[in-house]
Amino acid sequence: MTMDMMKGAMSSSEMPMQGMDPAMMQECMEALSACMQACVMCADADAAEGMGRCAGLCSNCADMCSTMMRMMLRMHGWDMQVMMSMMQSTVMMARACSAECMTHAEMSEHCRMCAMACDQAVMAMEKMMGSMSEAMPMA
Repeated sequence: MTMDMMKGAMSSSEMPMQGMDPAMMQECMEALSACMQACVMCADADAAEGMGRCAGLCSNCADMCSTMMRMMLRMHGWDMQVMMSMMQSTVMMARACSAECMTHAEMSEHCRMCAMACDQAVMAMEKMMGSMSEAMPMA
């Protein structure tokens, strides 16, 4: 249903993301959602295990992924440069979270899974940013 709503909204000629692929957007949002969920679960487990830095990075990453998804759903409020900047920041946060979780991955399954989810979100956002760069009007 979300995909159908996105396709309908994106068909409007005054949409700032005209030319964007709705399937790619959906893929990116699904990766962000999986990352957000993995980060919330990892942060909770980290807190119980006394891993404060990892818990903090996971919590921040979850918040950024959630915000990024909500921004993507507000298609009439898109500004391509702001969206690109937010995506770059979210990529940086997910990379930092993945790197921290990987330091615990051998002894912590939740950290290993969180790092994998972060890496998949990074790949999906980088793919989306590449597509956004192509769709951005030349200044």
